[in-house]
Amino acid sequence: MDDFWMSVNKLVAAAAAYITDPRGRVLLVKPNYRDHWNFAGGLIDEGEHPSQACAREVAEELGLTTTPGSLLVTQWLMPLDTCPLPSVHFMFDCGTLDPGTPITLQAEELDDYGFFPMETAAELLRPHAFARLSAAASARDSGAPSFLAPENV
Repeated sequence: MDDFWMSVNKLVAAAAAYITDPRGRVLLVKPNYRDHWNFAGGLIDEGEHPSQACAREVAEELGLTTTPGSLLVTQWLMPLDTCPLPSVHFMFDCGTLDPGTPITLQAEELDDYGFFPMETAAELLRPHAFARLSAAASARDSGAPSFLAPENV
């Protein structure tokens, strides 16, 4: 039985937060271990539900206590230059931050954060991440979650 499980393909699972400000700009973070901006979030730990991972990562990275709401987007990705394994990404609606809400960056992982309009986010994110952001914005507006497969990214 162990030989079977060792032969099964591996998958990276991650969860992220869709957070906006009152003007509708999206919160992005600048990791210090990658060249591109991304969402607050990260890898799902063993035995952890994706929404729990989202809340944990937002607390660790930004010092914010959130209760993830609706699952907005699930995205399947084939291996990329930044991840040699297939991956699945879950993005949850974590609401709108009030102006002046304090954010404390996790210095070990993040260099910066900001709230950006969609046009600027398109320039900062990799194409697959911007597709996830666009789908999240649409899902929040419509109430209908999205699934993004490699062929529609």
